Amino acid sequence: MTQRRPLLLAGIGAALAAPSLARAQPSWPQRPVRIVVPFGLGGSADVAARFLAEPLSAAFGQPFIVENRPGAGATIGTDAVAKAAPDGQTLLLMSNTHTANETLLPNRPYVLLRDLAPVAAINIAYHALVVHPSIQATTVPELIALLKANPGRYDYASSGPGTPYHIAGEVFRSMAGVEVTHVPFRGSNEARTAVIAGQVPIMIDAIPTMREQITAGRVRGLATTGPQRSPLLPELPAVAETLPGYEASIWLGLMAPAGTPRPIVERLNAEVNRVLRLPETAQRQAAAGAQPLPMSVEEFAAFLQRDVARQREWITTARITAG
Repeated sequence: MTQRRPLLLAGIGAALAAPSLARAQPSWPQRPVRIVVPFGLGGSADVAARFLAEPLSAAFGQPFIVENRPGAGATIGTDAVAKAAPDGQTLLLMSNTHTANETLLPNRPYVLLRDLAPVAAINIAYHALVVHPSIQATTVPELIALLKANPGRYDYASSGPGTPYHIAGEVFRSMAGVEVTHVPFRGSNEARTAVIAGQVPIMIDAIPTMREQITAGRVRGLATTGPQRSPLLPELPAVAETLPGYEASIWLGLMAPAGTPRPIVERLNAEVNRVLRLPETAQRQAAAGAQPLPMSVEEFAAFLQRDVARQREWITTARITAG
């Protein structure tokens, strides 16, 4: 008994201390959380980050601050997050630019699914194909005929190498069998300004933004890029009506540095999905031409793996380069 008593007392002491130790563990988050957007202001990713920041701030009791760090095909901001401490204080607002870059930019300083952890999918949206009013084409078949009659003469603008708009343009070029030159810009705003000014005649861009320009007569809408016509531009056909099988989208998601504690990832996933399932979210997303994509962490991880493979197939087939 004399030998067991110290052990017994030690065990009782440890049991009593356990709740105190649990209470002593720091809760998350204890300071503002950064959402790094590796794209410019005003684009789909920036809008989505700011849309989520408010409800996440309210849910977790700390500010969620959006930080735009564009450049180098989204690799600058992405690499900063990949190298950040895995403590849940730094998040990445990513898109299918990132899954394309896994093939398109072999020398990037990170590997997406090795250095970053999936957290939550956010939404998916389709695009509009537009031309400057000076272009003598009012339909997709007319545009294709014009480009075939003038190989290499016309350019199209995008928000940068490897972005969904770049991939959409290159897949269109490949499927249509035309020669058109890619002119990359630092973001959608710069590319859109160039098209409106007539400096670059063709662009594929976000439907809600381009709808305003189409209505104002600054650009001419030819088609949308979803599998069916868009309710936001119902008067425009889908590109697939001319090029069967053509589809181009932009989807967005949230990631964290690899090694971020699973409880933090799960809490973020649950809260993002809660926001995405709200009726008002569905209404706001529809007005922006997007559909919410609530997924579990595991579903989003599988989605990312599939999209890396799909982007690789498109990039290889269309012989897309980062230029």
